[in-house]
Amino acid sequence: QVQLVESGGGLVQAGGSLRLSCEASGRTFSSSAMGWFRQAPGKEREFVAAIAWSPRTTYYAASVKGRFTISRDNTKNTVYLQMNSLKPEDTAVYYCAGIFPSGSYYYIPKRIDEYDYWGQGTQVTVSS
Repeated sequence: QVQLVESGGGLVQAGGSLRLSCEASGRTFSSSAMGWFRQAPGKEREFVAAIAWSPRTTYYAASVKGRFTISRDNTKNTVYLQMNSLKPEDTAVYYCAGIFPSGSYYYIPKRIDEYDYWGQGTQVTVSS
């Protein structure tokens, strides 16, 4: 059984930065595909970013491209989401998700139903 534990959320002013972390346990992390999603109050959960088994293969939602960076450290079984130039509309609960193992080296899952495992979420609040 895979466990995903997010950390790094908090309160930040607009224009600030946060780095979220998601540590995985229970399965081989290096061959996984990982993603970040978020859910704001009253809204549906939406895709933010994903990284393939190939660590150089990434994909971003248009709303965060150029501001957020997803990365992975297989030695620490951890995926990161570096969030810069934060805006009030980035306020949400952020969820880490994973597929263990990924279907292929370059596979980038973007839909909620593609992921097998989810973390509990971490709150990010951006004040104006």
